[in-house]
Amino acid sequence: MVRVAGAVRPRLARVARGTRAAGPRLAALVRPARPRTLKTWQYTAGAATAGLALAVGVVTTAGPWDANGQRTAERERAAAQERAGGTDHGRNSDTTAEAPRPAPSAASVLTGLGGATGTVNTKKAPPSEKPLAEVLAPLLDVPELGSAHTAAVVDVASGRRLYGSGADQALTPASTTKIATAVAALSALGAEHRFTTRAALEPDTKELVLVGGGDPTLTAHEKADGWASLRTLAADTAAALEKRGVRKITLSYDTTLYTGPSVHPIGVNDNLAPVSALMADEGRTDDSASGPVTRVADPAADAARKFAGFLEDAGLKTTAPGPSKATGRSTTLATVSSPPLSALVERMLTNSDNDIAEALARQTALASGERASFEGGAAAIGARLKKLRLPMSGASFHDGSGLNRDDRLTADLLTALLVKAGSPAHPDLRPVLTGLPVAGFTGTLSARYTDGAAGLVRAKTGTLTGVNTLAGTVVDQDGHLLAFAFLATNTTSPLDAQAALDKTATALAACGCG
Repeated sequence: MVRVAGAVRPRLARVARGTRAAGPRLAALVRPARPRTLKTWQYTAGAATAGLALAVGVVTTAGPWDANGQRTAERERAAAQERAGGTDHGRNSDTTAEAPRPAPSAASVLTGLGGATGTVNTKKAPPSEKPLAEVLAPLLDVPELGSAHTAAVVDVASGRRLYGSGADQALTPASTTKIATAVAALSALGAEHRFTTRAALEPDTKELVLVGGGDPTLTAHEKADGWASLRTLAADTAAALEKRGVRKITLSYDTTLYTGPSVHPIGVNDNLAPVSALMADEGRTDDSASGPVTRVADPAADAARKFAGFLEDAGLKTTAPGPSKATGRSTTLATVSSPPLSALVERMLTNSDNDIAEALARQTALASGERASFEGGAAAIGARLKKLRLPMSGASFHDGSGLNRDDRLTADLLTALLVKAGSPAHPDLRPVLTGLPVAGFTGTLSARYTDGAAGLVRAKTGTLTGVNTLAGTVVDQDGHLLAFAFLATNTTSPLDAQAALDKTATALAACGCG
């Protein structure tokens, strides 16, 4: 067992299970007591564990959602063995291996925030600007956060901005861009959408075409852990061919779903494979599920070679695979589909997975009538967010992952995205909140906040050279769910900048500023 802030990790699950009562009693059961002798950024373990249970506690839910607004799978994952985090943050998060399968997407079951059956768990007013400024401004105005930094804090229930410092100034967002990508993809495709990889047989020629459907989570591993399996596709294809009496085929593969350059403008990089409509295990050259690692030069060819090997294991003879395109006359022999988009979004946000992010940008482009390229994906993301009437002034997208240093977002936009994800009018966007890493427990925050606010802060991290960002949600001491975004540029030490941002988010969680 791993201890966090003096608490044994499994206790988190017990706290969450103990707070499933709905209605007015919930606040009394789980509201953290404000420590009298500690500074604003210091917490007891009891406050931290109770805070996670309350993280989305302003709504009452049904179906796969717990009464406190968390998915069952998410609560189990938070109590599971600690894993490090962050695809582009220098650590291997591996949160999918041996983890519970992603929960199915929630139906439209969430009641209105602050509505008749879902109410804020306190009679106190949300924090006001002056006390928030007194708490946050000194923590943000530090050399560790570089020469330029911006911030915004918003009450999720009302959408009202409670604090802003340069909130409309666009800065490089790094991986917090993935919040925008998630909202755009879910808005365009819906939380239940799945990506399908198929094997198609051309008539008369015995040419078998492996057709990429843009599923970045397709796996060739023996244990698929709930993701689409290339081995299963090969076994089903072999069985279908055997029924036709076919024992030797010409194998090819089709990647024409995507267009444009496959290599990100940053060049070949361990944080991102060449973007392809067909890939297995993100083109990784080891058994990892996330984190930076050397990638194969051609993910589609690599996936096709593995597929050929699985067919041969099933008794079929194949040629060496080459690129082709399935015709409209082909017959689909077998298919495998990804988990719902909600699960992919959660994995992307928790692990800061760049491969999923770029795939979702292209899928958003396809759903929006744009070219499935870096440029088309960026244009589609912007268009989708404009359609949602989000504050787009100064925003500029150049990819879906945030690896492009030319991306620009404002703190206002990031908090508005989080508020939109909490809106009862947009239940399909809820995975944006449930996918955020939990401080001290999951993904890119698993090794942070271990000395304070573990379980209270849920946030997407962002790190590039000289850029550090953090955007997510906290529950303050009065039980209000707050969305926040902090962006800093020209930072000189990533670790010092992260510590400064973490201290600021923890202070926000500690604030009883109503």
